Amino acid sequence: MGPARWRFFPFTGDTLAPLTREQYLTENLPAVWANWTHPSPGLPVLEWALVLAVAALVGHLAQRYARIPKIVGYAAVGAITGMAGFTGAAWPLQGIGLFLLELGIAVVLFEAGARLPLRWFRHNPMVLVQSAAESLLTFVAAFAALRWLGLDVPVVRALAVIAVAASPAVLMRVVSDLRASGPVTDRAIALTTLNTLYALTIGTAMLRSIDRADATLVASMAASASVLGVSLLIGAVLAGLLTAALRFMNPTSEDTTIVTLALIVACAALAPPFGGSAPLVALLGGILLKQIHPRPWVWPRQLGTAASMLTILMFVLVSSMAAQADWTIGITWATLVLIVVRALAKMISLGATGLGTGISLKKSLWVSGALVPMSSVALLLTSQFVAASHTIGSQVANIALPVILVTELLGAVLVTAVLYRAGEAGKPRPEADLPAGDRSGGNAS
Repeated sequence: MGPARWRFFPFTGDTLAPLTREQYLTENLPAVWANWTHPSPGLPVLEWALVLAVAALVGHLAQRYARIPKIVGYAAVGAITGMAGFTGAAWPLQGIGLFLLELGIAVVLFEAGARLPLRWFRHNPMVLVQSAAESLLTFVAAFAALRWLGLDVPVVRALAVIAVAASPAVLMRVVSDLRASGPVTDRAIALTTLNTLYALTIGTAMLRSIDRADATLVASMAASASVLGVSLLIGAVLAGLLTAALRFMNPTSEDTTIVTLALIVACAALAPPFGGSAPLVALLGGILLKQIHPRPWVWPRQLGTAASMLTILMFVLVSSMAAQADWTIGITWATLVLIVVRALAKMISLGATGLGTGISLKKSLWVSGALVPMSSVALLLTSQFVAASHTIGSQVANIALPVILVTELLGAVLVTAVLYRAGEAGKPRPEADLPAGDRSGGNAS
């Protein structure tokens, strides 16, 4: 007898037709592949796992050899992903992709809020004036420029609100990578956190009247107050629960990490049904926690690792969505106008209001450069406008997505240059990738 061969005997009518293993696989492999990819999350999970691995690798290489921020590598991989049409990168964002984006934003904003001491504003109230002036002038300048281009009022209002928000995620990631510290860094984080607070409050309220060009100022203010009030209430619950947990738990323990993440997710999930904003809840919760628990916030190493994973995913999602914009001549022109006008408005407002805030004119201009990036918060607002009104939202997205992509990529490089020129950051070293405990030779927990 010859060598043994595998034979399969599928029924064909009333007879048994023996097939070799090669014939069986050739005829049935496509069906097996289809069954694996269609009803289960097999293919999307495989794609995104590989994308995240490649993004982390490219980000590491970008920082180590090109001396540019890691997030440029993340965003570049995400842009290629969006252009390639990977599963899960379809616009508008929804389902698990939208959930992960909101979770990533919530974690970043919670950390940003936990670094913002309200006591500072009692000693230096002009910072609040500077923040309000910067946000107001950015809104007015963006509104005027877009109306000059002939866009409709509802579209212009939405885009002007989106333009107000800088990117805490981009800024804090670059600051972390460069281990930057100083007055420019602190002022940039404070102003970015505050204008994000304004944009989320007004933008979430605007979703209720996006189709109404005749919405009154009083109605808009009432809706914004409602969003802020509900978010503040749930944020206070979040801060209270975390404060209670920190009374008997080690701030750097793994259990505290789980409790923190779980409470952020739970409280953020409560916000939308009651008319609040999930990211706003996390931001306000972090701010209130800082006031109740005034000691320097110890970010657990485990939570830092989880936040890093969410951050990479967030940047990949943002750039993959933004890369799907249609770059027509008109949209490209509107994109360039909005980017330039927005940057000039921030620079002029901070330069004009810098006196009396404890920072020089030169440093105020450096801070304005750090406010240029737009990223996840702007994308979330854009996605919400699309969900609220497809007609108006699609026009908003046509301009907002290119602006987000350009300012995320170039803005990260600009923030790095600003921190270098301000003398608050050194060249990143290879050990910058290691957790804090490993860099110091001990265990953070």
